[in-house]
Amino acid sequence: MELNFQNAVNYHYGKFPPTNLDYGKFIQSLVRATDALARYDQMLKNMHNSEILLAPLRNQEAVISSRMEGTVSTMDEILKYEADYDGESTGAPNVRAEVIETILYQRALKSAQKAMEDGYPLSQSLIKGIHQRLLSFGRGASKSPGEFKNEQNYLADKLKKNILFVPITPEKLQDGLDSLFQYLEHSTDPILVKSAVSHIEFEALHPFKDGNGRIGRMLITLMLWSSKTISAPHFYVSGFLEENKDQYIDQMRNVSENDDWNSWCDFFLQAIEQQAIRNLVIAENIRSLYEDMKTVFSDTLSSKWSVAALDFVFTNPIFRNSKFTSISGIPPASAARFTRLLQENNLLTPIEEASGRRSALYSFEPLMQLVRV
Repeated sequence: MELNFQNAVNYHYGKFPPTNLDYGKFIQSLVRATDALARYDQMLKNMHNSEILLAPLRNQEAVISSRMEGTVSTMDEILKYEADYDGESTGAPNVRAEVIETILYQRALKSAQKAMEDGYPLSQSLIKGIHQRLLSFGRGASKSPGEFKNEQNYLADKLKKNILFVPITPEKLQDGLDSLFQYLEHSTDPILVKSAVSHIEFEALHPFKDGNGRIGRMLITLMLWSSKTISAPHFYVSGFLEENKDQYIDQMRNVSENDDWNSWCDFFLQAIEQQAIRNLVIAENIRSLYEDMKTVFSDTLSSKWSVAALDFVFTNPIFRNSKFTSISGIPPASAARFTRLLQENNLLTPIEEASGRRSALYSFEPLMQLVRV
């Protein structure tokens, strides 16, 4: 297939980091984004168990960020997979490749967060490690997992005919990455501006053969968290970027074509503000549901294990009964009784009946209704 380079924009050689940022052009957006993110973070700080309550946001991000690359899966498929396949398992029969790819995104993000918790800095080697996990199985495995590109790559339109953007050449990539990480380490720009500039630079470098968009969006979360701008690694921006994908690509082209970093910063800061507002609503709804369900579970189950049961279904909103009895820490007889009571009270919805050695599969619909995307 012949590629059309007629309207392609080339990478901005020699123009990073930008020396012409005009804060007056985006100061209002910066103030609003900072304020919205601070409100979101205050809610995170007030959550004693943010990992239990906000794990669904990470699954949402995996679904949406993968969808931006044409990988379509649903929250239900992801959670059903998690119910059946533990840990590192990826060789699951009868599971669509798209589901595996989305699961790998979620796991790569989780492992990056864990590495940084363990003291690893945001570095080129960390990013290669994330990439290695992201492309470790399925269609990505043939696309040089964990290795920077050695051939020129392109961003094309949906039909893959018109080239929209030509990233940095492989020969210049290492210099570009070194400049990016020096900027990350030494720049005195406010963190939200630094995140904006770093994200678009990473996308313009396009350092990998595949997976650049997903890694670049992960970097936003990791930067905000490592700088302590957010107190837990639960802030994801792919929802806004997906809805405004054409503008997102146009802004990237505009940076390279016209050296216009200001318009990009303004767009990015609007994305942060809007996503912070949206994430706050989702998180508040999840927390509110959790508080309501505390009473409901206590009344329904009449047991000292009611909070353990509640925490389990929030962490695993789709689950096999066998998993509930084996990992919730609840005595098996009590767990079996709980499942029956919760189903009788319409709190659990059966998805699959027990069959042979496979136990029944349930969905905790009150939570699923809040987090489906």
